[in-house]
Amino acid sequence: MILAGDIGGTKVDLALYDPAQGPRAPIKEGSFRSADYRDLAALVSEFLGSQREDLTQGVLASAGPVVEGRAVGVNVPWPVEQAQLSQALGVPIRLLNDLEAVANAIPALSTDDLRTLHAGQPDPHGAKAVIAPGTGLGEAYLTWDGQRYLPHPSEGGHADFAPTDAQQTRLLAYLLETLDHVSYERVCSGLGVPYLYRFLRDREGFEEPAWLREALTSSPDATATIVQAGLGTGRPCPIGAAVLDLFVKILGAEAGNLGLRYLATGGVYLAGGLSGHLLPILGDGRLLEAFLRKGRLRFLVEKIPLYVITRPKVGLFGAACFALQGALS
Repeated sequence: MILAGDIGGTKVDLALYDPAQGPRAPIKEGSFRSADYRDLAALVSEFLGSQREDLTQGVLASAGPVVEGRAVGVNVPWPVEQAQLSQALGVPIRLLNDLEAVANAIPALSTDDLRTLHAGQPDPHGAKAVIAPGTGLGEAYLTWDGQRYLPHPSEGGHADFAPTDAQQTRLLAYLLETLDHVSYERVCSGLGVPYLYRFLRDREGFEEPAWLREALTSSPDATATIVQAGLGTGRPCPIGAAVLDLFVKILGAEAGNLGLRYLATGGVYLAGGLSGHLLPILGDGRLLEAFLRKGRLRFLVEKIPLYVITRPKVGLFGAACFALQGALS
Protein backbone atom coordinates (compact mmCIF):
# COMPACT_ATOMS: atom_id res chain seq x y z
CA MET A 1 0.00 0.00 0.00
CA ILE A 2 1.01 3.61 -0.62
CA LEU A 3 0.60 6.48 1.81
CA ALA A 4 -0.27 9.98 0.61
CA GLY A 5 -0.61 13.06 2.76
CA ASP A 6 -1.21 16.80 2.68
CA ILE A 7 0.32 18.66 5.63
CA GLY A 8 -1.23 22.09 6.09
CA GLY A 9 -0.91 24.81 8.65
CA THR A 10 -3.87 23.62 10.71
CA LYS A 11 -4.65 20.06 9.62
CA VAL A 12 -3.15 16.98 8.01
CA ASP A 13 -5.04 14.84 5.49
CA LEU A 14 -3.81 11.25 5.02
CA ALA A 15 -4.92 8.34 2.85
CA LEU A 16 -3.84 4.83 1.90
CA TYR A 17 -4.03 3.56 -1.66
CA ASP A 18 -3.82 0.28 -3.52
CA PRO A 19 -1.87 0.99 -6.75
CA ALA A 20 -4.29 -1.22 -8.68
CA GLN A 21 -7.25 0.99 -7.71
CA GLY A 22 -5.72 4.40 -8.52
CA PRO A 23 -5.81 7.81 -6.82
CA ARG A 24 -9.61 8.21 -6.88
CA ALA A 25 -10.26 5.19 -4.67
CA PRO A 26 -8.46 5.45 -1.31
CA ILE A 27 -8.65 2.42 0.96
CA LYS A 28 -8.59 4.56 4.08
CA GLU A 29 -8.71 8.30 4.76
CA GLY A 30 -8.38 10.55 7.78
CA SER A 31 -8.00 14.21 8.80
CA PHE A 32 -6.14 15.35 11.92
CA ARG A 33 -5.53 18.64 13.74
CA SER A 34 -1.79 19.32 13.59
CA ALA A 35 -1.74 20.92 17.02
CA ASP A 36 -2.93 17.69 18.67
CA TYR A 37 0.31 15.80 17.92
CA ARG A 38 3.89 16.17 19.14
CA ASP A 39 5.29 15.40 15.67
CA LEU A 40 4.27 14.11 12.26
CA ALA A 41 5.58 10.57 12.78
CA ALA A 42 3.25 10.09 15.77
CA LEU A 43 0.31 11.37 13.75
CA VAL A 44 1.02 9.09 10.77
CA SER A 45 1.61 6.08 13.02
CA GLU A 46 -1.76 6.57 14.67
CA PHE A 47 -3.43 6.77 11.26
CA LEU A 48 -1.73 3.63 9.93
CA GLY A 49 -2.43 1.49 12.98
CA SER A 50 -2.18 -2.22 12.14
CA GLN A 51 -1.85 -1.44 8.42
CA ARG A 52 1.61 -0.02 8.95
CA GLU A 53 3.19 -3.39 8.11
CA ASP A 54 1.58 -3.30 4.63
CA LEU A 55 3.02 0.12 3.75
CA THR A 56 5.59 0.16 0.93
CA GLN A 57 6.20 3.89 0.33
CA GLY A 58 4.70 7.33 0.83
CA VAL A 59 4.47 10.82 -0.59
CA LEU A 60 3.70 13.69 1.76
CA ALA A 61 3.04 17.24 0.64
CA SER A 62 3.93 20.01 3.10
CA ALA A 63 3.39 23.73 3.24
CA GLY A 64 6.59 25.70 2.67
CA PRO A 65 9.66 25.05 0.51
CA VAL A 66 11.24 21.59 0.56
CA VAL A 67 15.03 21.95 0.79
CA GLU A 68 17.30 18.89 0.83
CA GLY A 69 14.50 16.65 2.03
CA ARG A 70 13.31 19.00 4.75
CA ALA A 71 10.10 21.00 4.56
CA VAL A 72 10.71 24.48 5.87
CA GLY A 73 7.07 25.09 6.72
CA VAL A 74 6.50 28.61 7.94
CA ASN A 75 2.93 27.69 8.90
CA VAL A 76 3.51 24.09 10.11
CA PRO A 77 3.88 23.46 13.88
CA TRP A 78 6.78 20.98 13.75
CA PRO A 79 9.74 20.04 11.50
CA VAL A 80 8.97 17.71 8.59
CA GLU A 81 12.04 15.75 7.46
CA GLN A 82 12.09 13.10 4.76
CA ALA A 83 14.92 11.01 6.26
CA GLN A 84 13.44 11.08 9.77
CA LEU A 85 10.01 9.99 8.53
CA SER A 86 11.48 7.25 6.35
CA GLN A 87 13.37 5.88 9.35
CA ALA A 88 10.40 6.15 11.71
CA LEU A 89 8.00 4.44 9.29
CA GLY A 90 10.48 1.97 7.84
CA VAL A 91 9.67 2.76 4.18
CA PRO A 92 10.82 5.37 1.63
CA ILE A 93 9.02 8.69 2.13
CA ARG A 94 9.18 11.54 -0.39
CA LEU A 95 8.36 15.13 0.56
CA LEU A 96 6.81 17.57 -1.89
CA ASN A 97 5.88 21.20 -1.58
CA ASP A 98 2.11 21.31 -1.05
CA LEU A 99 1.44 23.35 -4.18
CA GLU A 100 3.69 21.05 -6.20
CA ALA A 101 1.31 18.30 -5.12
CA VAL A 102 -1.71 20.35 -6.24
CA ALA A 103 0.04 20.97 -9.56
CA ASN A 104 0.55 17.20 -9.90
CA ALA A 105 -3.20 16.77 -9.62
CA ILE A 106 -4.16 19.21 -12.37
CA PRO A 107 -3.51 16.94 -15.41
CA ALA A 108 -5.63 14.23 -13.74
CA LEU A 109 -8.63 16.48 -13.00
CA SER A 110 -11.88 16.00 -14.88
CA THR A 111 -14.39 18.67 -15.87
CA ASP A 112 -16.42 17.62 -12.81
CA ASP A 113 -13.50 18.72 -10.63
CA LEU A 114 -13.51 22.29 -11.99
CA ARG A 115 -15.68 25.37 -12.19
CA THR A 116 -14.89 27.62 -15.14
CA LEU A 117 -14.80 31.33 -14.33
CA HIS A 118 -13.42 32.36 -17.72
CA ALA A 119 -13.26 30.02 -20.72
CA GLY A 120 -10.52 31.90 -22.58
CA GLN A 121 -8.79 30.21 -25.50
CA PRO A 122 -6.73 27.42 -23.90
CA ASP A 123 -3.54 26.17 -25.48
CA PRO A 124 -3.59 22.35 -25.04
CA HIS A 125 0.14 22.35 -24.25
CA GLY A 126 0.45 25.80 -22.70
CA ALA A 127 1.91 26.37 -19.27
CA LYS A 128 -0.51 26.21 -16.34
CA ALA A 129 -0.42 28.02 -13.01
CA VAL A 130 -2.10 27.42 -9.67
CA ILE A 131 -2.74 29.79 -6.77
CA ALA A 132 -4.14 28.54 -3.48
CA PRO A 133 -5.23 30.77 -0.61
CA GLY A 134 -5.49 28.60 2.48
CA THR A 135 -3.81 29.17 5.82
CA GLY A 136 -1.04 30.72 3.72
CA LEU A 137 -0.85 31.51 0.01
CA GLY A 138 0.63 28.82 -2.22
CA GLU A 139 1.63 29.10 -5.87
CA ALA A 140 3.02 26.67 -8.44
CA TYR A 141 3.11 26.13 -12.20
CA LEU A 142 3.38 23.37 -14.80
CA THR A 143 5.23 23.19 -18.11
CA TRP A 144 4.80 20.78 -21.03
CA ASP A 145 7.92 18.73 -21.86
CA GLY A 146 6.62 17.28 -25.12
CA GLN A 147 4.96 14.27 -23.48
CA ARG A 148 3.51 15.34 -20.15
CA TYR A 149 3.14 18.23 -17.75
CA LEU A 150 5.93 18.76 -15.22
CA PRO A 151 5.02 20.55 -11.96
CA HIS A 152 7.29 23.17 -10.43
CA PRO A 153 7.04 24.54 -6.87
CA SER A 154 7.13 28.24 -6.16
CA GLU A 155 7.16 30.52 -3.14
CA GLY A 156 5.54 33.36 -5.07
CA GLY A 157 3.04 33.88 -2.28
CA HIS A 158 5.85 35.55 -0.33
CA ALA A 159 6.63 38.02 -3.14
CA ASP A 160 5.97 41.71 -2.50
CA PHE A 161 2.32 42.77 -2.50
CA ALA A 162 1.61 45.26 -5.30
CA PRO A 163 -1.46 47.48 -4.79
CA THR A 164 -3.69 48.04 -7.81
CA ASP A 165 -5.84 50.96 -6.57
CA ALA A 166 -5.95 53.73 -3.97
CA GLN A 167 -7.51 51.58 -1.24
CA GLN A 168 -4.90 48.86 -1.64
CA THR A 169 -2.18 51.51 -1.54
CA ARG A 170 -3.56 52.66 1.83
CA LEU A 171 -3.64 49.01 2.94
CA LEU A 172 0.04 48.61 2.10
CA ALA A 173 0.94 51.78 4.01
CA TYR A 174 -1.09 50.57 7.00
CA LEU A 175 0.64 47.19 7.10
CA LEU A 176 4.12 48.69 6.69
CA GLU A 177 3.60 50.48 10.00
CA THR A 178 3.97 47.14 11.79
CA LEU A 179 5.50 44.73 9.25
CA ASP A 180 8.90 45.01 7.59
CA HIS A 181 7.73 43.00 4.57
CA VAL A 182 4.22 42.83 3.12
CA SER A 183 3.79 39.83 0.87
CA TYR A 184 0.73 38.60 -0.99
CA GLU A 185 0.32 36.01 1.75
CA ARG A 186 -0.18 38.83 4.27
CA VAL A 187 -3.25 40.08 2.38
CA CYS A 188 -4.53 37.05 0.44
CA SER A 189 -4.73 34.07 2.77
CA GLY A 190 -6.35 32.87 5.96
CA LEU A 191 -3.54 34.62 7.83
CA GLY A 192 -4.26 37.79 5.90
CA VAL A 193 -8.03 38.10 6.41
CA PRO A 194 -7.71 39.57 9.96
CA TYR A 195 -5.25 42.17 8.62
CA LEU A 196 -7.81 43.27 6.04
CA TYR A 197 -10.48 43.41 8.73
CA ARG A 198 -8.42 45.59 11.07
CA PHE A 199 -7.43 47.90 8.22
CA LEU A 200 -11.05 48.48 7.21
CA ARG A 201 -12.10 48.96 10.83
CA ASP A 202 -9.21 51.17 11.94
CA ARG A 203 -8.47 53.22 8.81
CA GLU A 204 -11.38 53.01 6.39
CA GLY A 205 -14.18 53.95 8.74
CA PHE A 206 -16.13 50.67 8.76
CA GLU A 207 -18.12 50.05 11.90
CA GLU A 208 -17.50 46.85 13.82
CA PRO A 209 -20.90 45.45 14.86
CA ALA A 210 -21.13 44.50 18.51
CA TRP A 211 -22.26 40.96 17.65
CA LEU A 212 -19.23 40.46 15.41
CA ARG A 213 -16.83 41.89 17.98
CA GLU A 214 -18.22 39.44 20.52
CA ALA A 215 -18.00 36.56 18.05
CA LEU A 216 -14.36 37.38 17.27
CA THR A 217 -13.50 37.56 20.96
CA SER A 218 -14.82 34.05 21.60
CA SER A 219 -13.91 32.42 18.28
CA PRO A 220 -10.76 30.25 17.97
CA ASP A 221 -10.69 31.06 14.22
CA ALA A 222 -11.06 34.76 13.44
CA THR A 223 -10.72 34.17 9.70
CA ALA A 224 -13.64 31.73 9.57
CA THR A 225 -15.79 34.13 11.60
CA ILE A 226 -15.01 37.07 9.32
CA VAL A 227 -15.58 35.06 6.15
CA GLN A 228 -18.91 33.74 7.42
CA ALA A 229 -19.97 37.29 8.33
CA GLY A 230 -18.91 38.57 4.91
CA LEU A 231 -20.91 35.93 3.09
CA GLY A 232 -24.00 37.10 4.96
CA THR A 233 -24.94 33.66 6.21
CA GLY A 234 -26.33 35.11 9.43
CA ARG A 235 -27.12 38.81 9.00
CA PRO A 236 -25.92 41.71 6.80
CA CYS A 237 -22.37 42.77 7.69
CA PRO A 238 -20.87 45.66 5.69
CA ILE A 239 -17.36 45.29 7.12
CA GLY A 240 -17.34 41.55 6.48
CA ALA A 241 -18.55 42.08 2.92
CA ALA A 242 -15.87 44.73 2.40
CA VAL A 243 -13.17 42.34 3.61
CA LEU A 244 -14.24 39.75 1.05
CA ASP A 245 -14.49 42.38 -1.71
CA LEU A 246 -10.92 43.50 -1.02
CA PHE A 247 -9.70 39.91 -0.72
CA VAL A 248 -11.29 38.79 -3.99
CA LYS A 249 -9.86 41.74 -5.92
CA ILE A 250 -6.35 41.06 -4.60
CA LEU A 251 -6.69 37.35 -5.40
CA GLY A 252 -7.89 38.11 -8.92
CA ALA A 253 -5.02 40.51 -9.55
CA GLU A 254 -2.40 38.02 -8.35
CA ALA A 255 -4.00 35.22 -10.38
CA GLY A 256 -3.65 37.48 -13.42
CA ASN A 257 -0.03 38.14 -12.45
CA LEU A 258 0.62 34.38 -12.57
CA GLY A 259 -1.01 34.24 -16.00
CA LEU A 260 1.49 36.80 -17.25
CA ARG A 261 4.48 35.61 -15.23
CA TYR A 262 4.30 32.04 -16.52
CA LEU A 263 2.49 32.83 -19.80
CA ALA A 264 -0.08 30.33 -18.52
CA THR A 265 -2.03 29.88 -21.74
CA GLY A 266 -3.12 26.45 -20.49
CA GLY A 267 -5.01 28.07 -17.64
CA VAL A 268 -4.79 29.51 -14.15
CA TYR A 269 -6.32 27.35 -11.41
CA LEU A 270 -7.61 28.54 -8.04
CA ALA A 271 -7.24 26.03 -5.20
CA GLY A 272 -6.99 26.24 -1.42
CA GLY A 273 -9.56 26.16 1.34
CA LEU A 274 -10.57 29.81 0.99
CA SER A 275 -11.33 29.41 -2.71
CA GLY A 276 -13.82 26.71 -1.79
CA HIS A 277 -15.43 28.80 0.94
CA LEU A 278 -15.67 31.83 -1.36
CA LEU A 279 -17.03 29.93 -4.35
CA PRO A 280 -20.44 31.68 -4.06
CA ILE A 281 -18.83 35.07 -4.86
CA LEU A 282 -15.86 34.12 -7.03
CA GLY A 283 -18.03 34.02 -10.13
CA ASP A 284 -19.79 37.37 -9.66
CA GLY A 285 -17.36 39.30 -11.88
CA ARG A 286 -15.14 41.09 -9.37
CA LEU A 287 -12.38 38.50 -9.36
CA LEU A 288 -12.44 38.15 -13.14
CA GLU A 289 -12.20 41.90 -13.73
CA ALA A 290 -9.16 42.09 -11.42
CA PHE A 291 -7.68 39.09 -13.26
CA LEU A 292 -8.12 40.76 -16.66
CA ARG A 293 -7.05 44.26 -15.62
CA LYS A 294 -3.55 44.15 -17.05
CA GLY A 295 -3.40 47.32 -19.11
CA ARG A 296 -1.80 46.84 -22.51
CA LEU A 297 -1.61 43.07 -21.94
CA ARG A 298 -5.32 42.63 -21.22
CA PHE A 299 -5.77 41.14 -24.70
CA LEU A 300 -3.33 38.38 -23.74
CA VAL A 301 -4.87 37.61 -20.33
CA GLU A 302 -8.31 37.43 -21.95
CA LYS A 303 -7.11 34.27 -23.72
CA ILE A 304 -6.07 32.58 -20.45
CA PRO A 305 -8.72 30.28 -18.92
CA LEU A 306 -9.50 30.72 -15.24
CA TYR A 307 -10.81 27.82 -13.15
CA VAL A 308 -11.65 27.00 -9.55
CA ILE A 309 -10.69 23.48 -8.46
CA THR A 310 -13.76 22.11 -6.70
CA ARG A 311 -12.42 18.64 -5.99
CA PRO A 312 -12.05 18.20 -2.19
CA LYS A 313 -8.56 17.54 -0.81
CA VAL A 314 -6.86 18.15 -4.14
CA GLY A 315 -3.42 18.31 -2.47
CA LEU A 316 -3.91 14.81 -1.12
CA PHE A 317 -5.11 13.68 -4.54
CA GLY A 318 -2.01 15.22 -6.14
CA ALA A 319 0.34 13.52 -3.68
CA ALA A 320 -1.37 10.22 -4.48
CA CYS A 321 -1.02 10.86 -8.22
CA PHE A 322 2.71 11.48 -7.75
CA ALA A 323 3.18 8.29 -5.74
CA LEU A 324 1.08 6.09 -8.02
CA GLN A 325 2.94 7.29 -11.11
CA GLY A 326 5.93 5.35 -9.78
CA ALA A 327 7.87 8.49 -8.90
CA LEU A 328 9.72 6.68 -6.12
CA SER A 329 10.80 3.71 -8.20
